[in-house]
Amino acid sequence: MDLFKHIRNHVIAQVEALASEGAIKGENLPLHAISVDPPRDASHGDMATNAAMVLAKPAQMNPRAIADLLVPRLAALPEVKAASIAGPGFINLRFSNDFWLRTITDIFDEGIGYGNSDVGAGIQVNVEYVSANPTGPMHVGHARGAVFGDALALLLIKAGYDVTREYYINDAGAQVDVLGRSAFMRYREALGENIGAIPEGLYPGEYLKSVGEGLAQKYGRLYLDRPESEWLSVCRDFAIEAMLVMIKDDLAALGIYHDVFASERSIVQSGKIEEAINVLSGKGLVYTGVLEPPKGKKPEDWESRPQMLFKSSEFGDDIDRPLRKSDGSWTYFAPDIAYHYDKYLRGHTVLVNVWGADHGGYVKRMQAAVNALTGGKAELDVKLCQMVNLMEDGVPVKMSKRAGTFVTLREVVDEVGKGVVRFIMLTRKNDAPLEFDLKKVTEQSKDNPVFYVQYAHARTRSVLRNTTAEMPDAVKALGQLTTEQLTLLSHPAELALIRRLATWPRTIESAAQAHEPHRLAFYLQELAAEFHALWNLGKENVDIRFIVQDNLPLTVARLALIRAVS
Repeated sequence: MDLFKHIRNHVIAQVEALASEGAIKGENLPLHAISVDPPRDASHGDMATNAAMVLAKPAQMNPRAIADLLVPRLAALPEVKAASIAGPGFINLRFSNDFWLRTITDIFDEGIGYGNSDVGAGIQVNVEYVSANPTGPMHVGHARGAVFGDALALLLIKAGYDVTREYYINDAGAQVDVLGRSAFMRYREALGENIGAIPEGLYPGEYLKSVGEGLAQKYGRLYLDRPESEWLSVCRDFAIEAMLVMIKDDLAALGIYHDVFASERSIVQSGKIEEAINVLSGKGLVYTGVLEPPKGKKPEDWESRPQMLFKSSEFGDDIDRPLRKSDGSWTYFAPDIAYHYDKYLRGHTVLVNVWGADHGGYVKRMQAAVNALTGGKAELDVKLCQMVNLMEDGVPVKMSKRAGTFVTLREVVDEVGKGVVRFIMLTRKNDAPLEFDLKKVTEQSKDNPVFYVQYAHARTRSVLRNTTAEMPDAVKALGQLTTEQLTLLSHPAELALIRRLATWPRTIESAAQAHEPHRLAFYLQELAAEFHALWNLGKENVDIRFIVQDNLPLTVARLALIRAVS
């Protein structure tokens, strides 16, 4: 049970009762805006509600007058120990210990399902993440977006959304032709030719050697002396397929799997670009015009000539955007428009794109396109992930044994483990820079957030093992745990830990709705801190140790708390 939502329902019920009695007047009272949250200052109470504040204007009443009506009603609730008014009209609530103790039984009953929510109401969400060009192994910078996107997808699933995890393969641009030419170099090498240094502009990584060998094994010397027009598409497609196998393998090492791999080339060849542009044209949003020259650096899609333009400025973009180049081909924006329209046609009304920070200038135009195409029925939230600075004992790491020019994701996962990578990538908000030190993330110290959280879990398991050895009856009694037994948990540090456990369901919902999975890593660090604090108090005061040899009921109650934390 989400105790905060439980109390919010009580607050709304009392507001509705006062409204039905005529004590609070006004139509369409904004009940949805009523919130119940922990107060900023813990000394003010256990929860605070803004009900009087949000109702004041529509009810044309002083917020304190509304609070005066609500406080006695809320104070009469069996869970509430005290209710008071603070400031201009906030209502602070304090609860009995029994109210918080039900958290432990909820966790026992629900297990890892504790915190599952239906707030998503089955809304179809498409989370597109990674989407690295299929031109080589993934580098460590991709890890952040990969982890962020995957954690967000799993979080949304837990919150009741219908989620599709998607990877967009950029397999239609010039970069994959470069890949094809690079693969052809390795093909020649595999057939015994001395190719010398890889020419500038091609991909030099040794990961393409196996691609060349595969081409040689499949085609022999067939393409060795043929013109590029005959071998480029063959080498390109073979290399893309090989790169995708490599990328999927790297992602699997990080515990990441996608539901859909969408192809840009397929979008281009299927006529979906024309379909999407026709939709925009039908709405009067496509015209032929000349863009003003931009101030400062010119974008690559700007041309001083009449162009087919999309009226993206009508939907919040800075300027209108070109759809065709001077040679008649589509700009890179056009297939992206079609791709996002395709997502919408597949039933997704919430689109989340996880991009690198260098794509920040592309956000407004893409959001404008989604808004225009769907008539506002779909929303696009773009999450930009800042750079990852890879360090080792404070020294930047830049070279790779595998790729030659960058450190691959797989090298980092193999070095420190997928759990460490996943957790560290969420220890900062996605739009803040992140430093990943290979040595610090594996050291056993409280300064390492991974160890700090893992150590809390290890300590809970240690207590359970020791109790099994020293007081086996206490462990057996956990199977018949009663709420009455839990009332023995009365120390402020124990109750603080229980209150932290009680905030998990609302953390899930708020993190899911804000598309911010880093909140879960933050929560776990806070929970670990509360637990370590209680552990340390027990070292100083024998009365609050977890195992009390001559007090079976108290030991059982504390074991229940330990298992709930675990």
